[in-house]
Amino acid sequence: AYREDSELGGEDPYSSSKAAAELVTHSYRKSFFHPAKHAEHGVALASARAGNVIGGGDWAKDRLVPDALAALQAGNPLILRHPHATRPWQHVLEPVYGYLALAEALFHQGPEHAEAWNFGPYEFSDRTVGWIVDKLCELWGLAVPKQQDTGPIPHEAGYLKVDSSKARAVLGWAPKLDLDTTLRWIVEWTRVHHSGGDSRAATLSQIRQFMELPHWQPTTAC
Repeated sequence: AYREDSELGGEDPYSSSKAAAELVTHSYRKSFFHPAKHAEHGVALASARAGNVIGGGDWAKDRLVPDALAALQAGNPLILRHPHATRPWQHVLEPVYGYLALAEALFHQGPEHAEAWNFGPYEFSDRTVGWIVDKLCELWGLAVPKQQDTGPIPHEAGYLKVDSSKARAVLGWAPKLDLDTTLRWIVEWTRVHHSGGDSRAATLSQIRQFMELPHWQPTTAC
């Protein structure tokens, strides 16, 4: 799994752009907002990295969950680029919760936390693209035909993991949702929206449920 001090890089534009953002942040921190000179400039600069974020209300193009839900609602086949690729999936509320915890730590402790931070799921919660689609179909109650994309496909890493042990140990942050619950919440939210219900109320309800949950402490590698 990638840690905060792992070597930066990427063989595709998407990965390279993330590495470039980290390098820019690092250079600005060292040049203008060095933690050792925090008393002079008063800025604590950190970068936060999430796993593969999913959740209700995501309408972006060429993203797995929105595409899968659209195919289920329309009864169309779902075309997959890399069905066997493994990703660290997590509900959007998980990293937002982590970002707020980091912002609070930066405000109170300043330079002690001015560095890179990972906010991802437990490592054994990672699943393949195909597994996510099958689970969404199960929760929706309808199967969708899956097809392999036969067109030109840009390179993508086949296996990604994010090590968030530093955030758990230092910030006291930890995931609250297992992946099954995450996908169930997404389907529930989408059904409300699809039926013309109150999407805002559904969002606030899930936020309240999330905040009331304890940190998830898995006992077995599921």
